[in-house]
Amino acid sequence: MSKNKIYWWRTQFTEQEINKIGESIRNESVSMGKVTEEFELQLAGKLNLPYVVCVTSGSTALLMALMALGIKQGDEIIIPNRTWVATAHAPLMLGAKPVLVDVLPDRPIIDTKNIERKINQKTKAIMPVQLNGRAVEMDVIWELAGKYNLSVIEDSAQGLFSKYKGIYNGTNSDAGCFSFSIAKLIPTGQGGFIGTKDKSIYKNLKLMRTHGVDDVNAGTPYTMMGFNFRYTDLQASIGLIQLKKINQRITNLIEIHEKYRSGFENNSKIEFMNVDVENGEIPLYSEILIDEREKVIDFLKSKNIETRPFYPDLDTASHLKSEEPFPNSRLFGSNGLVLPSGPDQSLDDIDRVISVINNYI
Repeated sequence: MSKNKIYWWRTQFTEQEINKIGESIRNESVSMGKVTEEFELQLAGKLNLPYVVCVTSGSTALLMALMALGIKQGDEIIIPNRTWVATAHAPLMLGAKPVLVDVLPDRPIIDTKNIERKINQKTKAIMPVQLNGRAVEMDVIWELAGKYNLSVIEDSAQGLFSKYKGIYNGTNSDAGCFSFSIAKLIPTGQGGFIGTKDKSIYKNLKLMRTHGVDDVNAGTPYTMMGFNFRYTDLQASIGLIQLKKINQRITNLIEIHEKYRSGFENNSKIEFMNVDVENGEIPLYSEILIDEREKVIDFLKSKNIETRPFYPDLDTASHLKSEEPFPNSRLFGSNGLVLPSGPDQSLDDIDRVISVINNYI
């Protein structure tokens, strides 16, 4: 890794993770087993949840949650137009239809005022997304779910340990889906998990994780549709160590976010995208809105600074097109930029990024 290059995401794995993996291998804990179970228990304890199921990815978590709640072909699932495309692909994998809703004008999360008009007899669930730790107005969603008998599945892939009114994102709905991919609060390379308070949902998730089989070694019957969605003890070994570091990681992310915020407060050409830290939101990434984004990206690249543009709006995908406009989404989709982030970015590098951008703009 070049010492001069600043990468868009920086997280570190240390001798602690290496030693824990080595311990698991020496104990012949390689596939999904007792280390995964321990990781699930610790996650559940931290999140005040009775049930956690680790799986192959955050995308898999979304798919499995929909399956566990009985979503089928022809059903409609309400999702925001601004999210990683996995939120849309999960229902599509089951033959269901993702129905897109625009986001708030000042925050790229679903505008709850626009949800009710999208509900019809085919609607079976709402999938709010806690993008970059930003809490959706869940009181409204829970009220709508009760009124229309809908399931609620929270896509909290970027919202682990962020809070809404003192409640952890993804912990108070039918299911919460989280990611362990590399640019997340707890990275284990790949992986994810589903959290739920519902014992029947938990039992379904446990079964479908291994092709609907309760105990492979005992030759128990095939009970339901499933697949190989199993996590591994090697990944869980990394996760256990990362979980021990969680408070310091959160502190570092907030410090980076605040440094950027103060660094750009006198630059009128840059709109820094705030995250409500005071009320429990965690800024996984530090983001800005900026005109001529691609020129800025190219300039920063010439200075050995890597950035990442925001995800495209979902309705711009050929297989997700919608007839209605999404004016609020467009601003974020065209101008949004993720600056170098991650709990192990050095503050000196953050200062360098701020200086380079302010001098350019």
